[in-house]
Amino acid sequence: MSEIEHFMPLLMQREEEGALAPLMSHGRVHFLWIKYSNLYLVATTLKNANASLVYSFLYKTVEVFSEYFKELEEESIRDNFVIVYELLDELMDFGFPQTTDSKILQEYITQQGNKLETGKSRVPPTVTNAVSWRSEGIKYKKNEVFIDVIESINLLVNANGSVLLSEIVGTIKLKVFLSGMPELRLGLNDRVLFELTGLSGSKNKSVELEDVKFHQCVRLSRFDNDRTISFIPPDGDFELMSYRLSTQVKPLIWIESVIEKFSHSRVEIMVKAKGQFKKQSVANSVEISVPVPSDADSPRFKTSVGSAKYMPEKNVVIWSIKSFPGGKEYLMRAHFGLPSVEKEEVEGRPPIGVKFEIPYFTVSGIQVRYMKIIEKSGYQALPWVRYITQSGDYQLRTS
Repeated sequence: MSEIEHFMPLLMQREEEGALAPLMSHGRVHFLWIKYSNLYLVATTLKNANASLVYSFLYKTVEVFSEYFKELEEESIRDNFVIVYELLDELMDFGFPQTTDSKILQEYITQQGNKLETGKSRVPPTVTNAVSWRSEGIKYKKNEVFIDVIESINLLVNANGSVLLSEIVGTIKLKVFLSGMPELRLGLNDRVLFELTGLSGSKNKSVELEDVKFHQCVRLSRFDNDRTISFIPPDGDFELMSYRLSTQVKPLIWIESVIEKFSHSRVEIMVKAKGQFKKQSVANSVEISVPVPSDADSPRFKTSVGSAKYMPEKNVVIWSIKSFPGGKEYLMRAHFGLPSVEKEEVEGRPPIGVKFEIPYFTVSGIQVRYMKIIEKSGYQALPWVRYITQSGDYQLRTS
């Protein structure tokens, strides 16, 4: 138990040396750690353990604690240490992950930890069922499934306007309000499936998914055999799958910027933003963060749309545009005073960052073709689908 005392000094030492790594060793003990807000979650092992399993478990622990305490921070650990102990007891046994589904855990580890009645068998049968992520006997008056297809775009453009990195990271999230033990089948316009079933052709647009990762409820053998995504879903919210596409994406919001310095006393920045997506789509809550010199002062702004705000603590100007239709072009001009003392041009210029969200639209062209819901009682259920494209790590370098 005392081994953990070596962790913080080792971390500090590595940080000073600039050799910080997610895995550190002290003697025979290996520390695998993650940082979440102001907390370190550390796993220790003497063996050559499966590192990806350990990290998955640490992130899952964060997920479970966040579900219980809403905010996971030092204070919530101090206030709930009894529940933390109980949860850790269920999450892992003898170094093996056990029940990590927060919805099932909430059935028998309640926030009123001290009100547990002794003598009762605490563990619900779900934990030992073949379907350990869904309880039996769930009933809803209205049976519905909400499907969200969310795609984030990671983009890096260099100062010459060439795209250095572009990828789409997609997730399919479900909100399930279904009675009983339903069997769900999800159909996507997956290229491999289209080729298997002879649907591929110029009429049917298909998407080649890479790095597909599923929730534990999906029957992987079915997917490997015939690309069918079939599963008995957990109740409520969960992430069904994630995927990646390393296709060349045309930047959806293109930024050009010109910076002019006048006799070391003032600087003028002009930024042009252009929506390079379909005219019928609209980007919402657009935020363009433009870096400014750290010694700039007395800002003045002029925008053709939206509003600009100077944030001196981050050395950026945030240009906010509530709704940005496709094909439109907008301008922002910013004037700053500079101190008369000339500062050496040593600081590198950070890139311009863009945040946005475009509803009813996916860049990859992925589509939910069908969602079949089969339950032995034979009820009719409604599936609802929503598509959203948003910015991930979206940066454009400036010259």
